[in-house]
Amino acid sequence: INRELAEEFGGKLSQEEREAILGKTDYDIWSNLKKRFNMKPSVEQLIEMKKQRFLKNIHQVKLVDHFFEFMLAAYNANYLLALASSNNRAIVDKVLEKFELMKYLKVAISGEDVIKGKPDPEIFLKTASMLGVKPSNCLVIEDASNGVQAAKAAGMKCIGYKSATSRNQDFSTADLVVESLGELSLDIVENLLGDK
Repeated sequence: INRELAEEFGGKLSQEEREAILGKTDYDIWSNLKKRFNMKPSVEQLIEMKKQRFLKNIHQVKLVDHFFEFMLAAYNANYLLALASSNNRAIVDKVLEKFELMKYLKVAISGEDVIKGKPDPEIFLKTASMLGVKPSNCLVIEDASNGVQAAKAAGMKCIGYKSATSRNQDFSTADLVVESLGELSLDIVENLLGDK
């Protein structure tokens, strides 16, 4: 959606540029693109257009393969679960509602709930605070380089997930990198967190 919308207003993004915006807040993305390509709509209008297009196509959104099984295993093992997404609140809420995820999560934060987006650690530090746990006791699963950087800057363990859209990104600072969530297990979580 970001790429299509950007192109409508004269913004041509390379594959590297599209990957570089993954994990950033809508405000960060659209304020930069508006300035760079001298786009006519306001940042707020661009964000609203993106939001409306996403919500209109919510029926096409699917969970990542193996996500639900892994989340359920962690939930049943009494891990505290949270979502810290750079997306806007309306999109986060719609996805949570569609897949009935809130019953498993203690906290769900959007990009609108923080001042600085990823790679700044604010979103993860705020999430840990709301969960009432130390950042060093947290494990983040991230599919974007900006998110991996944010998690590590927050002092958290991080698993980098190389998705179809982020396969070429730099996950070198992650504690573990996987190409499928099917590779994950609670043993891996326990090994990464230690006795925490």
